[in-house]
Amino acid sequence: MYADVILPVPLDGMFTYSVPPQFEGQVTIGVRVLVPFGRSKTYVGLVSTLHPTLESEISSVKPVLQVLDREPILLPSQLKLWQWISDYYMSPIGDVYKAALPAGLKAEEGYRPKTETYIRLTPNFRNEQTLHIALDMLARAPKQQRCFIDFLALSGWDRISGREVQSRRCEDGSSDDIVEVARDELLNEGHDLPILNQLVKRGILETYEVEVGRLNHGGEPHPENIKRLSAPQEQAYNEILLSMMKHQVTLLHGVTSSGKTEIYIHLIQRELDQHRQVLYLLPEIALTVQMMDRLRRVFGDRLGIYHSKYNDAERVEIWQKQLSGHPYDVILGARSAVFLPFQNLGLVIVDEEHETSYKQQDPAPRYHARSAAIMMASLTSVECRVESGEFATAFESNAAGRPVGNSTLYTLNSKLEPKVLLGTATPSLESYHNAQIGKYGLVELKERHQGVELPEIEVVDIQDLQHRKMMSGPFSPLLLARVREALQRGEQAILFQNRRGYAPMIECKQCGWVPRCEHCDVSLTLHRSMNQLSCHYCGAVYQVPTVCPSCGSGELRTRGYGTEKIEAEVRDIFPEAHISRMDLDTTRSRQAYERIISDFGAGRTNLLIGTQMVSKGLDFDKVSVVGILNADAMLNIPDFRAYEHAFMMMAQVSGRAGRRGSRGLVVLQTRQPRLPIIRQVVHNDYASLYHDLCDERVAFRYPPFCRLVYVYLKHRREALVEGAAMTLGSLLRQWFGARVLGPDKPAVAVVKTLAIRKLMLKLEPGLNMAEVRKYLALARQQLLQDKRYGSLQVYFDVDPL
Repeated sequence: MYADVILPVPLDGMFTYSVPPQFEGQVTIGVRVLVPFGRSKTYVGLVSTLHPTLESEISSVKPVLQVLDREPILLPSQLKLWQWISDYYMSPIGDVYKAALPAGLKAEEGYRPKTETYIRLTPNFRNEQTLHIALDMLARAPKQQRCFIDFLALSGWDRISGREVQSRRCEDGSSDDIVEVARDELLNEGHDLPILNQLVKRGILETYEVEVGRLNHGGEPHPENIKRLSAPQEQAYNEILLSMMKHQVTLLHGVTSSGKTEIYIHLIQRELDQHRQVLYLLPEIALTVQMMDRLRRVFGDRLGIYHSKYNDAERVEIWQKQLSGHPYDVILGARSAVFLPFQNLGLVIVDEEHETSYKQQDPAPRYHARSAAIMMASLTSVECRVESGEFATAFESNAAGRPVGNSTLYTLNSKLEPKVLLGTATPSLESYHNAQIGKYGLVELKERHQGVELPEIEVVDIQDLQHRKMMSGPFSPLLLARVREALQRGEQAILFQNRRGYAPMIECKQCGWVPRCEHCDVSLTLHRSMNQLSCHYCGAVYQVPTVCPSCGSGELRTRGYGTEKIEAEVRDIFPEAHISRMDLDTTRSRQAYERIISDFGAGRTNLLIGTQMVSKGLDFDKVSVVGILNADAMLNIPDFRAYEHAFMMMAQVSGRAGRRGSRGLVVLQTRQPRLPIIRQVVHNDYASLYHDLCDERVAFRYPPFCRLVYVYLKHRREALVEGAAMTLGSLLRQWFGARVLGPDKPAVAVVKTLAIRKLMLKLEPGLNMAEVRKYLALARQQLLQDKRYGSLQVYFDVDPL
């Protein structure tokens, strides 16, 4: 018997090993095996296929060394998803393996379960007579005796040394049970570890380890916490059910604060009632904090959380729980949650589906979680259990406004593909286009919950104000006035600046010298709180110079504003405000996210400054004013998606204002107030934006009217990477002709000492993408056969953002 094994190495294909006779029957698809690789290495691999003979001529086949699992840790649908990601995104399946599995499942030592030390009586002291003997033995050691008596009290033995404790007896009524107490529980009674160790040394007590889980439990579900839907929400809910009858994927386009989350909760409960699981994806870990609390109040310990801020051991335990007989019914997670095993998946919700955070950039695989979720659903089938008459009565309502019908359950022989719901206030152009052409279902929710109006947006021409000497810093007089009024009313405000650090650069006033990274082709960002210059591409840090190394001048000034500088100036302007900042620098741990959001949500802080993190679906009751400090920084990016992303970001951050009972205000500062996109943001006119962008993208052949593939080449020697890029471009044009553009230098042409070149392929609909990928791989292979390019990196980014 031979096994094809996936190894966590960045090489194409799988590796074949022989299965020794002693492992036959143990080696099955989806189990981990320890295998040799190369001359001296060993890896933990995953068995993907088994076959009785070698499928090709192989000179020597090494044997499997060890089988690490009794049962598969990977389901067949997961293996299919891995293969699809590998093929579609042109990434070795070993890279998919590394991205998908928690580290504890990839290491030879493996995951170590969390244990807790417990104490129990030794066999010689497990009846009342011997217990009195032990107490007599300890008469001259009062501290040990007191420790022993407290142990007996905590463990449940009755009437020892005059103490009243409740007995914990065996089922047969005997009192000869083996009582146990957690060591920490006993030490918390005021005893020292050396005293306890003496009792162990005397042979009266013994210690042992008990495996305990790391997973938090949120108590029992509380379905009564599910709120009744409003009439518009109820209509959207029913339209979603009808759409799901016709489409695997449905787009819910609902304005900010329209109550999409409450609709999600009702859909989740519906799936749970049908004994199916739900995956709820969010783009940012910050969002999971609020959503976790909201969902846990409804679904209790049926909810599991999975994202990269959880430590590896916690992620391993969630993985194992999902494979067990009692998995979480609902998983709330970020991008990587698409890789979890689901035994009975019924629904995938991709919230804020437009977010670029769903696209993995580095390292490979460069997959999009939205696309992976849709494919995962199509590769998975579940037992179909429906209520009779459910779909037929989708629009018949009772007095409570809910569908009526016979509630008898039927199990059908057919299998049901899980459905995917994409939800957002600002759809990605691709998703909205798919809905317009009928590939996806479309449901729209056009009014906010409880009739609250969308925020008023006041546009401020900061170029005019600066020209008239009415504004010198980053804040217009109107913005300062509105924030001050909000704080005086006991309300909250958010200031949005999509750049972290203190200042994007420092500059010599005399000669214009700007400090740059030694490893990347970028200027360094000043972080004043850490008193250092930092590269946001490679992470290198440098001391802040006191004089210019070019001309010797001591006149070094900062240019531009980051969130740290905005915070410093706001503290001077509003000394009475309670201010917090949310950016990558202040949210590097899970606890930091939770603290910032919790403090702002509870009103302990009233002015939040942040990057795009503050725009992503956070829900705060008392925010009445939002300031967008510099819209032009988003609009002037040299990218065909710049206006799309800018609209999304401004509309989303605007939606944080006025979410409970009163209309909010947004102050939008820009130098280009007459741009059409500014008007579209003011009127929340997504349809107009969509039509404008479609006209441009048809004319210039960009998605959704063509497919993009970027080809990147990297090497330490710029001349070599330039020559390789020209050669690869010529090879590709033999097959793809004018569809190939470049090579060009990207905006940042050197990162981590590697020079970069980029080729772009624009591929019209209808092309056979499998053939496209085959020719791309062949061109790369031909290029790398040249010995000059042995250390050259060549990789593909399919459907880039």
